[in-house]
Amino acid sequence: MNDDMAIIVQKYGGSSVGTLERIKHVAAKVIQTKKQGHDVIVVVSAMQGETDRLITLANNLTHEPDPREYDVLVSTGEQVSMSLLAMALNAKNCPARSYTGPQIGIITDHIHTKARILDVKTDLLKKDLAEGFVIVVAGFQGINPRGDITTLGRGGSDTTAVAIAAALKAEECQIYTDVDGVYTTDPRMIPEAKLLSHISFEEMLEMASLGAKVLQMRSVELASKHNLPVRVLSTFSNNALGTLVTFEDRIEQKRLVSGIAFSREEAIISINSVPNRAGVEGTILGLISEANIEIDMIAQNATDKTTTDFTFTQHRKDYMKSLNIMQKIATELGAAAVTSNAKVAKLSLVGIGMRSETGVASKMFQVLGDIGVNINMITTSEIKISVIIDEAQLEQSVKAVHDAFSLHKLMMDMQPLALEI
Repeated sequence: MNDDMAIIVQKYGGSSVGTLERIKHVAAKVIQTKKQGHDVIVVVSAMQGETDRLITLANNLTHEPDPREYDVLVSTGEQVSMSLLAMALNAKNCPARSYTGPQIGIITDHIHTKARILDVKTDLLKKDLAEGFVIVVAGFQGINPRGDITTLGRGGSDTTAVAIAAALKAEECQIYTDVDGVYTTDPRMIPEAKLLSHISFEEMLEMASLGAKVLQMRSVELASKHNLPVRVLSTFSNNALGTLVTFEDRIEQKRLVSGIAFSREEAIISINSVPNRAGVEGTILGLISEANIEIDMIAQNATDKTTTDFTFTQHRKDYMKSLNIMQKIATELGAAAVTSNAKVAKLSLVGIGMRSETGVASKMFQVLGDIGVNINMITTSEIKISVIIDEAQLEQSVKAVHDAFSLHKLMMDMQPLALEI
């Protein structure tokens, strides 16, 4: 590693490396970055559709694949794309070496399928950079202290890239995808959505956790913790600035609302007329936690002095597992019934300007009411308002809220933020 050369970590998603022609295109972009005087580390996802293909193979064998073997299987997709990209770079006379996560020493905890990174070894990376190599790393994977391969959950290549960039104190972590950056909402649903030149870590963390698929939530957490600038860019366009994710104090002009995030993959479960006694909530959530299921919103409503209704939302993939647990708990606690709906969606309004502005929630609820959308649950924070609604009404709801807050007219004439070195 040349001390005079700043390190850039680039991550390319599945669509960016989906074909051999696209891999050649990525190689050209990497070489261009190298020629600009940077040391370059590239993190790649599996080729588009490959992880889904591997998951289908596992599910066709068993409805509950062993988590350890599942990780061994799905981690192979990235190994294909990393080696192909290294070959493409070497073929263009750009010396490159590829490594899996375990090879370079991405150490994780023991939780298979959604492991967390504990440490990143840098000796091998520094040695290869010093020798002039571009390093290509398989994203989404690591190794636990027992020596087992682990994976970081869908979108985990973002976290791999940020973790490596943080460990090496990189100048910037660039996340290349199939969109130009972060928009006010998904432009595939709302064509009028606007590209944001910048967004705060706090807003991006909320949007990622609420369903926006541009960045994995853990990657944003990690970047914020290490004060690491992250830039979201398109592999396929000439927009060289994209969206810079940075700290709020670097953003001069603060917007009331920055965007709308949504998730179609929600489910809601209620256990009705549970005996209203101390500790019952801990009993319910304890069994959910033991099953390694993450829940999102929680609501409790005392129906009378002796009973209460307990409701929560979660990702739809764990719906049947949670429903079985709740039905068992209902019998043990003497609850009246368990009701559920796996066809709901979450819509969220996000913006740091909400801290100092009143009336945002009432305006949002009024807009939804005007188009006949019933709200099932509500949760808020300083900078976000989330509601659970019927999935069939999601698209019209996003459009109505986007229009009501004039996000399609959001001024984009602010100077895009360049990184201050």
